[in-house]
Amino acid sequence: MTQLSRRCALMLTGTLGAVLVTTLPVAAQQQAALPPGSPLIGRPDTDAAKRLAPVAPPPIPATADKLPIDKLKAPKGVTIEVYASGVDNARTLRLGDKGTVFVSSRLKDKIHAIVDKGGTREVKVVASGLYRPNGIVLHKGTLYIAELSQISKIDNIEDKLDNPPKPTVIFSDLPKDEAHGWKYLTIGPDEKLYFQVGAPCNICMPSERHAKIYRLNLDGSGLEVVASGIRQIVGMDWHPVLKQLYFTENQRDWLSEDIPEDKLNRVTQPGKDNFGFPYCHQGNIPDQEFGWGHSCEEFTKPIALLGPHAAALGMRFYTGSMFPAAYRNQIIIARHGSWNRSTKIGGDLVVVKLKPDGTFRSMEPFVTGFLQNNNYVGRPADVMVMKDGSLLISDDYNGAVYRVSYGPQRTARH
Repeated sequence: MTQLSRRCALMLTGTLGAVLVTTLPVAAQQQAALPPGSPLIGRPDTDAAKRLAPVAPPPIPATADKLPIDKLKAPKGVTIEVYASGVDNARTLRLGDKGTVFVSSRLKDKIHAIVDKGGTREVKVVASGLYRPNGIVLHKGTLYIAELSQISKIDNIEDKLDNPPKPTVIFSDLPKDEAHGWKYLTIGPDEKLYFQVGAPCNICMPSERHAKIYRLNLDGSGLEVVASGIRQIVGMDWHPVLKQLYFTENQRDWLSEDIPEDKLNRVTQPGKDNFGFPYCHQGNIPDQEFGWGHSCEEFTKPIALLGPHAAALGMRFYTGSMFPAAYRNQIIIARHGSWNRSTKIGGDLVVVKLKPDGTFRSMEPFVTGFLQNNNYVGRPADVMVMKDGSLLISDDYNGAVYRVSYGPQRTARH
């Protein structure tokens, strides 16, 4: 090598080294700027994708006169009214034996109770200082609360609304990942607590503890795996005849604006069902990274597909008698609404009608209007059937609860 060529080689080496030194840390810093499990990890580096991000709710609940009740549409004969306002970050809805409506939150630290006192409704805090208390359920007078990493209870809660004690922890050995760490909680026909531990990521190979549905005895003992291969669940309910667990599941982001779709699933083989995450999405799309060596036929198929990124959350079988018979034992699902699509979908309630064997028959709109001109005026998070057959909807965007009834309107003050 001549002296000139040696000098050129050294200059080229130095230049490449400088490029690596100056560019690699920038990329590393950009990746490091996102916290673990951030929903923006994996977002494509395009102008269109960069405009997409999770939708933050307003900092305080909307007042009753500012709620979008006039924008909500439903089938003929259905009335929608405000049930309660000022319920900050209203999420899961549960009904006490004495008629108290309990409302959880995901972003705030409180559980609220809505008490109907002769037609006037009062909203009060019954638990505070909690962390991600999204999951709540009532059983024989006891309120069970699922936070990010623990489950607790308050006995005889409706007798203590004016002076509730601090919750008693019954199980605390849960992961503390923020991503998909919030829980949904239900009670099975076997009188056990059912909940999920979601995947701690958009897409990854989860640990043995993640991406599963679990159950516990009511005292916190006897932890068991019910199903695996789930990404994130924010709604479960039991078929009133078949006694099988149905649940909504949110699928992965950043694969496409139009795929995969969220799912409606059911557990038919407790302890054996695997719903495919992270290998397979929506029952028929192998993951581009983790799907190698697997077939979607290995996994439990969904009952129905619920729309791409529609964020299907709370769901209930309609067991009341107020609505027409066609709704009886069918599923009403709150679709919170997409954030990672240029043209948003969801922001509504849909009815999934099933065949007698529990398989899918059809899906149709029920309450629409939370999405206006590609912007949210509200976001439905959960639904609940009341004793009189009416339906409540929680709206975590506005901090409100709505009542849906069929037939002559009956209005209460709130």
